[in-house]
Amino acid sequence: MLEVSLRGATMPVSPFRKLMPHAEAARQRGLTVYPLNIGQPDIETPPAMLAAVQQADIRVLEYSPSAGNESYRRKLAAYYQRAGIPVTAEDILITTGGSEAIFFALMSCLNPGDELIIPEPFYASYNAFAVATGVHIVPVTSHIADGFALPAIAEFEKVITPRTKAVLLCNPNNPTGYVYSRAELEQLRDICLRHHLYLFSDEAYREFCYDSTYVSAMHLSGADEHVVLLDTISKRYSACGARMGAFVTKNKSLIAAALKFAQMRVSPPGLAQLLGEAATDLPETYFHHTKAEYVKRRDLMVSRLNAMPGVFCPSPGGAFYVIARLPIDDSEAFAIWLLETFSHHNQTLIVAPATGFYSTPGLGKNEVRLAYVLNRDTMNKALDCLEKALEVYPGRIG
Repeated sequence: MLEVSLRGATMPVSPFRKLMPHAEAARQRGLTVYPLNIGQPDIETPPAMLAAVQQADIRVLEYSPSAGNESYRRKLAAYYQRAGIPVTAEDILITTGGSEAIFFALMSCLNPGDELIIPEPFYASYNAFAVATGVHIVPVTSHIADGFALPAIAEFEKVITPRTKAVLLCNPNNPTGYVYSRAELEQLRDICLRHHLYLFSDEAYREFCYDSTYVSAMHLSGADEHVVLLDTISKRYSACGARMGAFVTKNKSLIAAALKFAQMRVSPPGLAQLLGEAATDLPETYFHHTKAEYVKRRDLMVSRLNAMPGVFCPSPGGAFYVIARLPIDDSEAFAIWLLETFSHHNQTLIVAPATGFYSTPGLGKNEVRLAYVLNRDTMNKALDCLEKALEVYPGRIG
């Protein structure tokens, strides 16, 4: 009898994509379904980026170098330098999305059975990468009551073992929107130095810090050999389909190891590199309007959620997500009920059950992640649906 691999059998289903068949069935029944479950912005991709591909004079679409085109790496290095991150083109590998950067980090720094500490809730795909690479995730729990601030450093110390090899942080955080301060980052740097650990910093949402100045892990002194920056243009420029990211470190041995994995997949996408290179030429003012719009969306979502009886939602400092605690028995059952049973004026919405963002069993059962990536008129309609749904949901508690 043929069987799939153990990896295939244990690979988790995406908590923000697993409901798509239910959503499609709801649309087939004629419902309007508002997608608040996934970080797909509706903000226009910059036309100059698309024009770089459309107007390219290419007769043969060749392989690029495995590390990515040198012209793009040089321009990307200049982008980082403008952000106070002192890297050169030689410190950068261009990757197929931020996902491949994460994969390269785990494959280059950890062996099967090694442990990776991550504050939870965390980006759910980290679980999938851990399964694919044989790495064991060790969660340290943050809490909605304090806005998902970094847990006490003593909690990290408690779980470090001889198998611990790295700490992974997403800053600003997906799914919570929390922005880690310099003081918090310095605490993590110190623990990594003390225990000889890598510090992986997923900075996909760097440009979207609303209430404080952004601090990169690569701004921290004395940790060049430990820090690996994981990046992507997907959210920054509303270019999720480009699949263009970066693996960045000053650690030369690590760059050399990761390059071998880059050679394994031959090269990153050629057309997408043209698009990414054009992004580095955008004026710094590009983000002013985008950030202002996300702040308005955040404030609308947080205020409306907290006005609903029994709902609590801390205001995030960055990215474009919130985690809200709802008066419900089970977030996954609620999410399915929204799509299979509920409608309000022939409309409903998709939410991401927060259980998929926790590693500790049982956590997140009354929490959902919502993405404020839709325009405010549409988001208001989606939140109207949520408010009405909470009034009639049979599994409501409290």
